[in-house]
Amino acid sequence: MQAQERRIVVLATGGTIAGRAATASDNLGYRAAQLGVEQLLAGVPVPAGWAVEGEQVAQVDSKDMDFGVWRALAQRCDQALARDDVAGIVVTHGTDTMEETAFFLQAVLAPRKPVVLTGAMRPATSVAADGPQNLADALSVAASGQARGVCVVFAGAVHGAPDVRKVHGYRADAFSSGDAGPVAYVEEGALRVLRPWPEGTAVRDVQALPQPAQWPRVEIILSHAGASGAIVAALVKDGVRGLVVAGTGNGTVHAALEGALLQAQDQGVVVRRASRCLQGRVLAHAGDRLPVAQGLTPVQARIALMLELMAG
Repeated sequence: MQAQERRIVVLATGGTIAGRAATASDNLGYRAAQLGVEQLLAGVPVPAGWAVEGEQVAQVDSKDMDFGVWRALAQRCDQALARDDVAGIVVTHGTDTMEETAFFLQAVLAPRKPVVLTGAMRPATSVAADGPQNLADALSVAASGQARGVCVVFAGAVHGAPDVRKVHGYRADAFSSGDAGPVAYVEEGALRVLRPWPEGTAVRDVQALPQPAQWPRVEIILSHAGASGAIVAALVKDGVRGLVVAGTGNGTVHAALEGALLQAQDQGVVVRRASRCLQGRVLAHAGDRLPVAQGLTPVQARIALMLELMAG
């Protein structure tokens, strides 16, 4: 790799990694998105021979992530990836919606260079803050020359965007790749690769993404004991364009809810069926009346359906 290519761009969006609490012992009562990108990078080791430049794209608690931030982030990633001197990108992000942002970026960018998302489960003020190590690991992955596509680096594991999901609300090791397992591990700054990196074809011209107000509305509905079709009817009346149902087991749906979804489908609403199970995928069979979500989680299926509807 030539010298002019040895640069990593860090795009910050807020989250717990940039959070502050009143005391070092408080890992719950903090305010997310308080530190800027330069503060996050201060003191974090940079891989030898590499330059790092930071940019604050947004400053939000990721529970409040929205389409405007996604659009701006995707466009800034696209612009940075087009630069010959940039070999990779690191995105600092809150953990609550990190899996959604990772899937979105992989879908719209499908980059050959690495786009590495990371964050923290504890605020920067914590006596045991995990953000600096996660950020150092993410920089190592971006500089490794081995990584491709969008991934999440957390607690020493590297998860591909198609598989990653948050599985714990408090532990520092909060992410999993389900059945697939991690793509790699980061060990003292070195990358141990276990399986191929995520690949794909970009489904959108990122620079031509419409304004957020024009994105098609897609909602997620949960199937459960005693479910009814009332929510479906209300959403259809309110103009929803797509619905993802998080079904039980192999994507099974309560009869009353299924009836409402079939009616919505007949009225032109696009429906996809996923599973609320943490592992596995929905397997289609000949008698299905609601299309399956091709192995995607409910939140991934929502993003995929939005992009499908956006494309017309």
